[in-house]
Amino acid sequence: MDDSQNALSRARAAAAGGLGSGLKTSLYLLRIMIPVSLAVALLKWCGALDWAARFMAPAMGFVGLPGEASLVIVSSMLLNVYSAVAVIETLPLTMREITILAVMCLSAHNLIIETAVMRKSGSSAVKMLSLRILGGFALAYALNLLLPRDAAAAVASAAGTARAAFMPMLAAWGLSTLRLVVKILLLVNGIMIAQRLMEAFHVLDFLSKLAAPLMRVFGLSENSSFLWIVINVVGYAYGAAIIMERVQGGAMKPQEADLFNHHASLCHSLLEDTSLFLAIGAPLGWITLPRIAAALLVVWLERFRRGRFRRSFKAGTA
Repeated sequence: MDDSQNALSRARAAAAGGLGSGLKTSLYLLRIMIPVSLAVALLKWCGALDWAARFMAPAMGFVGLPGEASLVIVSSMLLNVYSAVAVIETLPLTMREITILAVMCLSAHNLIIETAVMRKSGSSAVKMLSLRILGGFALAYALNLLLPRDAAAAVASAAGTARAAFMPMLAAWGLSTLRLVVKILLLVNGIMIAQRLMEAFHVLDFLSKLAAPLMRVFGLSENSSFLWIVINVVGYAYGAAIIMERVQGGAMKPQEADLFNHHASLCHSLLEDTSLFLAIGAPLGWITLPRIAAALLVVWLERFRRGRFRRSFKAGTA
């Protein structure tokens, strides 16, 4: 009886601690997400995003994509892969082009919010932003060379859309934002409570041992295993709560968190975001393996740089 009461007491304490940390992190994320989302919605409504897409059109030809595909990248970078997929479905693209776009969007999406979170957990915002954008274009360029050039027909249909009136647009944004708020509160608090419970009952120790060999291959510390699982199941923005808490609490060194962000910048959300592109026919291997390989390469290059130029390293600045 004493053991069961002790276990229940530990569970309650862990859940309470997780809920407190989760609410604090949720508020931090929402303070970034809501203003950014509103700003992008207004830019889209007034046509500024269309102008930005046309400005980026020459870069699209460099990776074997039509100029119209730039709107997909702009939507992905400022918003998320949901918006990118929505734009893809309005364009006449071949599966080859969709595959290239998928890798770019999965590497460089939600940049404002996720870069802010990476900076909060100890990485340089400029470096993470550059890594994701340049990494996305590098992967797209490589795929443009490797993917077979067939005569596949376009799989998405073009459909013109008229600009909605301001108030209906604002109402639609408010409804989607409300859904986002609910999702963040449920996911972040659920993750933090689950983490505290697993720590209280030593489940994290088991997961760390289980995934430790994979973390060593990736060049990451062994205590990154649970973080790696979280960001690939629910995404970086939601899993960032754990990263920030560990760094601020001293359980994870800034250097370790920075290395983890190098990996996560190019490879995260292997479950949810990847499945969105699988749903429109993108091949799993081509949109997953290149990102994993790129993340592995980037981390080991960073480790080599730190070893070679040890005095120049400072987490969050270099």
